[in-house]
This record gives sequence, structure tokens and C-alpha cells, in this order.
Amino acid sequence: MKKLFSLLLMISLFAVCFNSCKKDKGDPPILPPYESMIIDFSNFSSHAKSAVQETGIKGVNNSNWEYASNVARGWETLINSTMEVPLASIKVTSAYDPGYLSENTWQWSYNFTAAGQSYKAKLVGEIGSTDVIWKMYITKDGTGGYTDFLWFEGTSVSDGSSGEWMIKESNSSPVELFRITWTTSGSAVNTVRYEYMKSGNLKGSFIKYGLTTGTLNAYYNLHNYETSLARFSDINIEWNSTTKNGRVKSADYLLGGWYCWDSNKVNVLCSK
Repeated sequence: MKKLFSLLLMISLFAVCFNSCKKDKGDPPILPPYESMIIDFSNFSSHAKSAVQETGIKGVNNSNWEYASNVARGWETLINSTMEVPLASIKVTSAYDPGYLSENTWQWSYNFTAAGQSYKAKLVGEIGSTDVIWKMYITKDGTGGYTDFLWFEGTSVSDGSSGEWMIKESNSSPVELFRITWTTSGSAVNTVRYEYMKSGNLKGSFIKYGLTTGTLNAYYNLHNYETSLARFSDINIEWNSTTKNGRVKSADYLLGGWYCWDSNKVNVLCSK
């Protein structure tokens, strides 16, 4: 009887200890979407057809779209030439399950490729009272390799509706290059804003991309350093993401008002 009592007591104490001492891992944080780093440049792509190609009519003018396109493509080139590894690293994160590290801290670990090179990623998310702290560590093997370089970090609110990223230029130049802020509307990203942070003439330049419910439902707001003017210029671009018609306005373009193009990128008078 004493042995049975002792055994039952041990089982009871073990159960109490197990239930009280085990850690409740809870759920991992909501991942910021890949689109939190993406600006849509498709309406102003360098591969887009000219007005003559679109219409088949010689002599048509698409200077308004061309002005907007040149501005957008400048940012597209800058982002694509410096963000290949960060973009590739976060694009595939959602395909992997995180591992539990410690209290309120989770880690996604996986391999990925960028520019023909192989990398390893470790994205760490630490849940706070109102937000999540993110850190992306990148490892590259082989020639010029490095281990656990903190390429970018950021925060997001707990419900995943907004956040920011701080992106470094590279392992060989670990200075802050871009600060990205983003918001979502439902399940879709609503705004993405890139600000150039590196020292030099471009420092303080920004492009904000957003979607609205208006007829011209997509827009860029830009504060752009113009080399030819040796100063900054503010530019607003709006367009319809389906029909592709739009308009542009800058104090440094023509008379500073709105200038429009149609779905063929041909200049048209703006309707009032």
C-alpha cells in the first residue's frame, strides 16, 4: 500500500510540475508579406511599347508618359540593382515553418538563391507587447563568403497591418541604404515607401507607391534628387492599373500642372 501511495504521489507531482513548468509557446508572429518590399513599376517598364508602336500612327506624342516613366525607371533600376538578395531572401519565407527559439521568439531557417549564388537565411521574429521585432541574417558560403550578416531588420505591428524595414547595402558595405515603410488593407499591401538613407546627393530621396479606390487607383509620390537641377523635385504620378491611362505633375515639368496620357500612352488633355 505504501509503495502504491508513493507511486501515485510521484505521478501526481510529475503531472503538476509538467503542467506548471512547461512553456506555452503560443503562435508564431504574423510574417510581413513579401509585397512589403515591392513597388509595382509595370506601367512604366522600359519594355513598354512606344506611342507609335501602340497606335501605329507616326507623329503621336507620349512625352507625358515618358517623363513619368523616366522617373519611375530610375527608382526601379536603383532598387533592382541593390535589393536582389534581400528580396530573394524574404520571397520564400512563407513556404517554411518556423522553429521555436525561446520565449516569444521564433526563427525561419532555409536556403535560397539570388544572382546565381546560394545563401542561407535565418529570419528571427521576437513578439513584443504591441509589435514584432524582425532580424534577417544571411550566410554565403564559398569565395567572398560571410556568416550571419544582419542584412535587414524591422518591426511590424502584431496584427501585421503595417511595419518598416531597414536595409543595409551589403556585407562589404554595411551602411543603411533604404528605409521601407509599408501598410496593408485587408490581405493586400496598400502602401510601400522607399527612402534612400545612404550619404550623398540622393540621401532623403523617396518614392511612395500606393493603391486607392479612385479611377486613377495607383500612384507614386516622389521627392527626387534631380542631377541636372542639383536639387530635389517633388513629383506626383497617378494612373489606372487596368487601363494604364494616367497623369503626372511636377513644378519642374512644363507649366507645373497635371499632364495626362491615354491607355496608349499618348498625350491627351486632362479632364477637369
